Amino acid sequence: MITMIAAAAENNALGKNNELVWHLPNDFKRFKSLTTGHHIIMGRKTFESFPKPLPNRTHIVISRQDDYKPEGCIVVNSINEALRISPKDEDTFIIGGGEIYKLALPYSNKIELTRVHHTFEADAFFPEIDEDEWKLSESEFHSKDDKHLFDYTYQTYIKKTKAP
Repeated sequence: MITMIAAAAENNALGKNNELVWHLPNDFKRFKSLTTGHHIIMGRKTFESFPKPLPNRTHIVISRQDDYKPEGCIVVNSINEALRISPKDEDTFIIGGGEIYKLALPYSNKIELTRVHHTFEADAFFPEIDEDEWKLSESEFHSKDDKHLFDYTYQTYIKKTKAP
């Protein structure tokens, strides 16, 4: 199963200047619980936005830089190569950024999206979800509170047709 996992605003904003533009602790907990123990595929800029590699995950970083070799990561040049080296019988997660999500969308079977109910100025965006291709299978709304400045909804989409 190839799953794209993201938090995106109403206008599909993901972030600005390689940083998230909101702080949702429960979303971080959900991300950790879903991705721990699995392969995670990301672009170089997304990887570099982390203070250090995420524990208990195999990092596959897509980069065009031939000399890019961060410690503890597998570096590849394309989404095809990243998917080819991912285990076929395990869940693999695409974790961003915007360009990697666009490239991975045709190969993905599932989307785990946290929809942040606000619009933000951004320079990275999640691709549009085509409702002819994707079915919303689960939706769980959460109201803002003292730790979460915005309402948000966990949404799970399943691809209607098989990914290539």
